[in-house]
Amino acid sequence: MQKLQAQGVHHITLVGADRQTSIDFWEGVLGMPFVFEQPNLDAPSESHLYFDPGDGRLITIFTDEARAPDPTATAREPGAVHHVAINVSRATFMQAAERLDERRIAHTGVKDRGFMDSIYFRDPLGLLIELACYRFEPPAGATHADVLMEAHRLRMARGDPAIAAVHVADAVEALTHDRRPSLSESRAAKDPYKGRASGKARLKEEDVPAAG
Repeated sequence: MQKLQAQGVHHITLVGADRQTSIDFWEGVLGMPFVFEQPNLDAPSESHLYFDPGDGRLITIFTDEARAPDPTATAREPGAVHHVAINVSRATFMQAAERLDERRIAHTGVKDRGFMDSIYFRDPLGLLIELACYRFEPPAGATHADVLMEAHRLRMARGDPAIAAVHVADAVEALTHDRRPSLSESRAAKDPYKGRASGKARLKEEDVPAAG
């Protein structure tokens, strides 16, 4: 017996209402280019819209002009979709609450997840959407999943209840140690300041480069 080995999410398909509501939300709010459209080949009365979420994968929507948008929260029963998380840059995330407020879209405000920040709101059809922003970049050759797996191992070994920034920082260091060679005989942490007070002193304002 062999596994059916996954190599990434190919696409996610959602049931939409009318065509324009999907375009206005996925492209007009979230900035996903509308790249492809054809009939739903299993239900030709529906249209099948394709959006690029930013990584070349796809989010697709089945639309039908006979369906009206219903903002009622989507089902939470087992097997239902709880939410869809969209990756955004730190710069975009810092603007998220303000830009949602401009559209009068209710949201949760920023949520601290330890290794990332999140903000939640609903699409016009009641689906919970998360904008997620990692607090770290993985070392060269590693993925965010590699860092999180190592951070999980570290927090379990330390008996901590959830991943925090310290686990992520130590995970990045551990992965860098394992993946990047060095000529040094010892790569242990060292103190080049030899405990001098100057190592703890704050820099003077005139020593700090001006912005730009």
